Amino acid sequence: QVQLVESGGGLVQAGGSLRLSCAASGRTSSVYAMGWFRQAPGKEREFVAAVNWNGGATAYADSVKGRFTISRDNAKNTVSLQMNSLKLEDTAVYYCNADRYYRYPSPGDSWGQGTQVTVSS
Repeated sequence: QVQLVESGGGLVQAGGSLRLSCAASGRTSSVYAMGWFRQAPGKEREFVAAVNWNGGATAYADSVKGRFTISRDNAKNTVSLQMNSLKLEDTAVYYCNADRYYRYPSPGDSWGQGTQVTVSS
């Protein structure tokens, strides 16, 4: 049982940046990896990025590689997603995810409620 709370979403112009944060609580000792997914209106939820909790290895979807950076702070039980050079197609609800294993790009065990990111022209 892990609770996840996202923050940092909002409205930003194309080319701008946002930083999303996810705070984990509960049975965080069971977390092996965490990631971010997003879902745009009318589309399937898709994998964005993931990080190994202990080793720190990262993985990214091709659509965001080079623009987004995922990071974790084990001491604070938080994961962040720095989003740069945002595009209109990045508009979506972004969800934090935690897993007992590393199953990404498939989702893990726990979800946050999501935070809206809207990129405008």
